[in-house]
Amino acid sequence: MIFFVCNAIFFFSFLSISLGYLMNYVICKCHIDYDPIVDKIDELLPQTQCAQCNYPGCRAYANAIVNNNERIDKCIPGGNEVVLRMANVLNNDELKYNNLGSSEDSFYKIVFIDEKNCVGCSKCRLICPVDAIVGSYNFMHTVLSDMCTGCNLCVSLCPTNCIKEKKVFYDCIN
Repeated sequence: MIFFVCNAIFFFSFLSISLGYLMNYVICKCHIDYDPIVDKIDELLPQTQCAQCNYPGCRAYANAIVNNNERIDKCIPGGNEVVLRMANVLNNDELKYNNLGSSEDSFYKIVFIDEKNCVGCSKCRLICPVDAIVGSYNFMHTVLSDMCTGCNLCVSLCPTNCIKEKKVFYDCIN
């Protein structure tokens, strides 16, 4: 019995040491470039992963800002405060703002639930990255409009199509 225990200890010790050396070798051979400016920009973004900037997440958008000279005003949930902070980090004197009063971008998009048609399936509540949808299974759900980022992830999941997009002017958002 002791023989099997000793063999198991020896085997797993050897296996863990071998895997440690293998991981160290792979890390050394697959060197990943580290850009601290991308990290700083990513920290400033709200991390809602809403994709309103047309990038799959905040990290991808931060990478595009630094490496592809992407506009810094595409983060709608972050608003002007995030734009100013990013401009400060990037030493950007000429802020690339949209003209907030004249384009489709002057609207903040949120969703609302037609509560009389909601069946309470909870699909929308589970997919929401910022927990802006409240409700219980088999009961009516509602959207907390001050928390909604307008990512529209919930719209396509709704089986009754009771989730709709609503536009609000930027001036209405704190």
